[in-house]
Amino acid sequence: MRIKESAEDYLETILVLSMSKSTVRSIDIVKKMELSKPSVSVAMKKLRENGYINMNSEGHISLTDEGRAIAEKIYERHVFISQWLIDLGVSSETAMADACRIEHVLSDESFAAIKNRYSGSRCKDCPARNF
Repeated sequence: MRIKESAEDYLETILVLSMSKSTVRSIDIVKKMELSKPSVSVAMKKLRENGYINMNSEGHISLTDEGRAIAEKIYERHVFISQWLIDLGVSSETAMADACRIEHVLSDESFAAIKNRYSGSRCKDCPARNF
């Protein structure tokens, strides 16, 4: 199922936050994404209704299996594409910004081909080979 880019961004943010925090709350997402509390609240409601996140009575947010799969896919793309662009000589700031856009529109087929080309043993000296 294809979901909106903004939903992918929220799921990725929840994943990233959960890597450094024992619990994730809406306010953490507000701060990380620099969005308003009402916007994040509406988004969390939609993600919960669509089965991508769970939220307990204390407001702690966790990813469902489906939400985690999407978040991990987007995060992998973000990290890979950012590093690939940096390896090609793009500034870190530009690479990160471009990766945020590219990660959502690149097809699975194209990403797999790029990842295979630059990750495999066929290309020992290629950029981004460590992914």
